[in-house]
Amino acid sequence: MGASTGQGYEIARKSREIVRKLISEDLASLRDEEAAIVERIVHSTADPEYARLTEFSQDFVDAALDSLRTSGEILTDIEMVRAGISRPASCHIRDPEVREIAKKRDITRAAASMEYAAERGFRGIVVIGNAPTALMKVIELTAEGIMDAEAVIGVPVGFVGAAESKEALRKTDIPHMITRGPKGGTPVAVAAANALIALSGGVEV
Repeated sequence: MGASTGQGYEIARKSREIVRKLISEDLASLRDEEAAIVERIVHSTADPEYARLTEFSQDFVDAALDSLRTSGEILTDIEMVRAGISRPASCHIRDPEVREIAKKRDITRAAASMEYAAERGFRGIVVIGNAPTALMKVIELTAEGIMDAEAVIGVPVGFVGAAESKEALRKTDIPHMITRGPKGGTPVAVAAANALIALSGGVEV
């Protein structure tokens, strides 16, 4: 969990113990990898409610780990999410071409960045922590066969469109994880992505 000193490891160990006690009942029905992801989210947010809000499609963990182990890319909706992920990831929201697409089509830059990535042949895991419009665009592009989203972490936060976009993802065949309702955000997205990266390398989450 990022600790690099004896004191840091001890703090992380105690924190994990507390988290596991708080959410042990919620973890009982999850496979080990899913439980590890939820633990990481709760640890990162100090919010045990995420143990009840987080849902996984049956194929999500296997699809995400396969992608990470076979050189699949990681694409994020905003720079803050990209910056928090522990291995190289892409975010196109600031690219000049994306600005032009957004302006020309009158869509958000987050949505335009997904179109841009798809046009450039993206294949891998999409991590959405903030922009419901980006998540809706991923769903649309994948349904049309334009984007190869091998797995989606769909945890946008907010009261406008976030819950609806996650419910839309939930109804697709895309391997996914979501947090139900308006809660989510950068810390949740980053925690889930980094947990998967650790799992893919056989490292303790």
